[in-house]
Amino acid sequence: MNGSKILKLFDANIGDAVRITHLDINGVMRRRLLDLGFVPGAIVKVLRKSPLGDPIAFRVSQTTIALRKEESTKIEGELVSYE
Repeated sequence: MNGSKILKLFDANIGDAVRITHLDINGVMRRRLLDLGFVPGAIVKVLRKSPLGDPIAFRVSQTTIALRKEESTKIEGELVSYE
């Protein structure tokens, strides 16, 4: 992948932009995340993290969505930009 850094959304830092490559989620939660815009190829920006790191606010498809650690550790992507 040309030296791109692959990481879980949970491990990204505030200001990072991540291109989703894989969702390791099944069932209703997978359908819900896909409907919200968490699809392979989408760019997700990390906006805020709570003091304890859970949940985390992400921007995808011009919408802000908070995900818990349980979901954000199951979404992988490549780091495309960082602050």
